[in-house]
Amino acid sequence: MFQQAITNFNINYDVYNESRTFFSGDRVTGNISFELKKEIKISTIGMEFRGMAHVHWSSSSGGKKRRSRHYSAKLDYFRIKSSILQDCGAADGGLRLQRGTHVYPFTLQIPQGDFPSTFRGVHGIITYTLTVTIYRPWHLSKSFVTELMFMNRLNLNQPELWSPLSGTNSTTLCCLWCASGPITLTATTEKKVFAPGETVKIVCELGNSSSRTATPKGKLLQKQNFFMHNKVNKRLISQTMASMAGHPVSPHTSEVHTELMLTIPPSAPYSIANCSILEVQYVLEVSLGVSASPDVTVMFPIILCNTSAHNPPALSL
Repeated sequence: MFQQAITNFNINYDVYNESRTFFSGDRVTGNISFELKKEIKISTIGMEFRGMAHVHWSSSSGGKKRRSRHYSAKLDYFRIKSSILQDCGAADGGLRLQRGTHVYPFTLQIPQGDFPSTFRGVHGIITYTLTVTIYRPWHLSKSFVTELMFMNRLNLNQPELWSPLSGTNSTTLCCLWCASGPITLTATTEKKVFAPGETVKIVCELGNSSSRTATPKGKLLQKQNFFMHNKVNKRLISQTMASMAGHPVSPHTSEVHTELMLTIPPSAPYSIANCSILEVQYVLEVSLGVSASPDVTVMFPIILCNTSAHNPPALSL
């Protein structure tokens, strides 16, 4: 009966930036709107604003009689309840709403705090939701949910985030009692912090004194870590977000300079390091691939965040 009485229910909120995101301490204004096909009585229209993290995964063990064990953890950051419309003691036991269109405004404020950014992963989520519930006398309640995109404000006024990263690695190939000349890789990036959609410039200094061709490669790895509260039980998911290969380096070649341009996917989630049950980390892997031999690899941990409104601090010489 409730579904027949109410249609076109919407939770609308005002946005103030192109990314439609909110930050800690922001004020959220908006309204709810719906159509009534007939007159109804309500006792309350309530709103709940909730920020929470939830992880869940399972593992199987045993032979023919396999058993599954489930792991789950939740974390509430805040849970704020308020009323949009309330029956103030009507004599007939409810507030009468007439047939037609109804619009009611609301205002709320996101609490101050170091909350992680919105995230949806393989085994866990971090969400910030608005839930509006209509309560009617002698009827089941009905809830409507929408989600806000929340972004954590990382402190970017740290010179080390904008300083170049550099690493060197080398190897020597062996065949029976013969050893080749060294294969060396030095890779450098201009900074540690990047934004989704940004192109990472990787400068490589290569040396290939072996008898085999070596190919420079770049790869962005994402690591999703999920934890129980005790930190003993955990699950790690790794995936490649982007990759590319440069021009091959011929055998017996030294002092080769090349640049790899690796574009971070615009849809890549931000790094998360401030949640006790869920982490999102990124590693930039630069390598020299040699046939029939392990790659020569240099790895850099990097951070993905919103850098659009930030000016890097001046670096001392």
